[in-house]
Amino acid sequence: MPEKVTEEEKTLYLHKEKACQNIIDDIRIKENNLLLMVKDYPEEAPIAHLALANEMLNLTLCHLKMDSISRMHLDAKNEEALSEGRKTIIKSLGYLENVVTDIVDAPFSEYAENLEQIASFDEKQRYQLVEKMGKTINQLKEAYADNIKWKWSFVELEGRFAVIAKNILDLKKAVENTDPRSPYYEPTLRHLQAVQELLSRAADRYREKYEMSTNQIDDFRKGINFLRSLFRIQTLTGKKDDAAEVKKKHAIWAAKLETDIKNKKARV
Repeated sequence: MPEKVTEEEKTLYLHKEKACQNIIDDIRIKENNLLLMVKDYPEEAPIAHLALANEMLNLTLCHLKMDSISRMHLDAKNEEALSEGRKTIIKSLGYLENVVTDIVDAPFSEYAENLEQIASFDEKQRYQLVEKMGKTINQLKEAYADNIKWKWSFVELEGRFAVIAKNILDLKKAVENTDPRSPYYEPTLRHLQAVQELLSRAADRYREKYEMSTNQIDDFRKGINFLRSLFRIQTLTGKKDDAAEVKKKHAIWAAKLETDIKNKKARV
């Protein structure tokens, strides 16, 4: 803790930290109650997992708040709070994957049944949850911005988020809801746009990770898989020009992957 921090600042920090901790304790109680409900009423598990995911986002935001007040009053990061924030956003992703799966690229029919279990969670609510998660992840990234150690870990985290954003969207209804007369027209358009941006970014980030960090073929393959998923979405929603561009990009990446694999084998 820097010497310049006054006793008054320390007192303010402790007061605000206690308030945050009380909120964290309340959220933990909610989480435990929801987990008990999942255990006792398994038929309610899908909706309960959505609520759990939301509570974990709230928990992440609390940890980020604790880091923020530490920077404000102590002129220092709260590494423990950031670590907990990273853990809780990963838990949020896990709870959602339990419902909508972690399938990156597959026909909608392969996971449509999962969405039938959360039919009461409408299109507007789904987009709001996706939007909240995106903003929370961005806040966490900003808090870690000067820590190179965690730079590449966010590639996987954002990739998982992109898949969840895609899989929680009922694509059968999405096509119908692009009709301006639909009550879910606006959230559906925003959700579809967000999904395309997230899938494209995930593809680029995995290739960047491959070329600048790991040199692992699997990372490049993951990037290509995200491009295939993006192509599938754009084709389904009638984005012919965008789909054509992604198809070209996929062909270029696939050719490079094949060349890289051959070069790696030749060096062995």
